[in-house]
Amino acid sequence: MKIAILTPTFNYYSGVDRVAQDRAERLSKKGHDVTVFAFEAKIKPKGYKVIDFGVPDNYSSYLIRFYYRFLPFFITKEKYVNMLKDYDKIISFLYPMDALAYQAKKRYGSKYIAWFSGIAPGESAFAKMHMKIYKILYYSYLNKADEIECVSNFVRNKLIEESCISIDKTRVEYNEIDKKRFNANVKKLNFDKVNQIIKEYNLQNKKVFLYVGRLATSKRVELLIKMFKMEKKEHPEYKLLIVGKETFKGYFKKLLSIADEDIIFTGEVSDKDLPAYYAISDVYVTASSDEGFNLPAVEAQACGKPVVAFDVGVHKELFKEFIKKGVLVQEGDIDGFTSAMNNYANSISSKRQFI
Repeated sequence: MKIAILTPTFNYYSGVDRVAQDRAERLSKKGHDVTVFAFEAKIKPKGYKVIDFGVPDNYSSYLIRFYYRFLPFFITKEKYVNMLKDYDKIISFLYPMDALAYQAKKRYGSKYIAWFSGIAPGESAFAKMHMKIYKILYYSYLNKADEIECVSNFVRNKLIEESCISIDKTRVEYNEIDKKRFNANVKKLNFDKVNQIIKEYNLQNKKVFLYVGRLATSKRVELLIKMFKMEKKEHPEYKLLIVGKETFKGYFKKLLSIADEDIIFTGEVSDKDLPAYYAISDVYVTASSDEGFNLPAVEAQACGKPVVAFDVGVHKELFKEFIKKGVLVQEGDIDGFTSAMNNYANSISSKRQFI
């Protein structure tokens, strides 16, 4: 079968993109002819093709987001639709790719499957207005899909509640992780990379808290930093490792202004190196205000790391289905969160075992 996977971006730092990458690899291994289409693609394909539509080089991050979501399918839609002429199935990750998938369905009879992970509400007044418009457009095209794959029951229920979409059109398809790479078996690790990270950031004899994901306001990394600093005063052996790329201009600068020498920003790391970062950590922590799935938390758990998170979004479901070791803290309970951090950190030897 010839399958097209559509995603606005195809980069290592985005959880959605990594799910699209996993889907492309799995389908290609089953013998399907798979092509990923994106406006910006940096992930190197394995067994499938990638077509990068591209965006203007001189666009700011805000203009690029606007370009992704609204402009392409009003200005140059014909160009993109024609590329999908011979595909039997189209899997769309996020709007505006759903608009393109629907046009291909209508014109060529392709099966249109929409992948849905929820919609962040937006923080600023401008962002909230933007997301309201985005949601209207997104839901209108989801309703035209043949099937909607929701990443969790939480997301599915929220979608049905907020839209006129029939429950019969939806199904839950949990994100899958690569258990060959994300597991607690240290024998499969790249020890050179592990030791490089330990030495580079001086993590020997330290207790390491880890966060992996986008640096965005909805992830509340600034709250995570504040909670870490509250406890570090009495625990000089603590380190906080933040792995991820800034996706909202100015947010990283804000984080730097409140960070100190024990808070380490690695920036974006390659997908192949990610297991090493989970391996050198002791506790995985996330202070997100909303999540449709939270792939890094599940990956950390698969690597044998306890998870501390607030009871928001899908987290209650994840702690039931995937996360067996960790603490789900009531939203807003900072004392409960820091207490859970300390309890796990104190139960673990600070000696790094890989050197």
